[in-house]
Amino acid sequence: MFTTQIEPRFSDTDALGHISNTTIPVWFEQARTPIFQIFHPSLDIKTWPLIIARLEIDLLAQSYWDKPVEVRTHIGKIGNSSFQAIQEAWQNGKVIARGTTVLIHFDYETEKSVPIPKAVKSELARHQVENAG
Repeated sequence: MFTTQIEPRFSDTDALGHISNTTIPVWFEQARTPIFQIFHPSLDIKTWPLIIARLEIDLLAQSYWDKPVEVRTHIGKIGNSSFQAIQEAWQNGKVIARGTTVLIHFDYETEKSVPIPKAVKSELARHQVENAG
């Protein structure tokens, strides 16, 4: 599991004073950085090897700007060229959001998926949540 601490900004709130529903996907993306580094340690955008195929988020509780948020990231199912990132955002001891993102190992030149290398699969498996795949 990877954990990322987020300090909500005042600008992350909506007119009701809650964390905006558009903010959670941004936080989840930020918390996937350790996964990105498994695939591409340099994080060089010019040779980026991943693309998002699906993003699904359940908003489970209200959240606010004045308390830190911890995003917990696990790996779910690992396929030949795709895998799941399973994430939860926690604030004040409770889950405020849960999401699953499907990412594909991708070659932008050919515009096709490519197999995930064995070494990368092995590293992803170290962070896999039980019963996910």
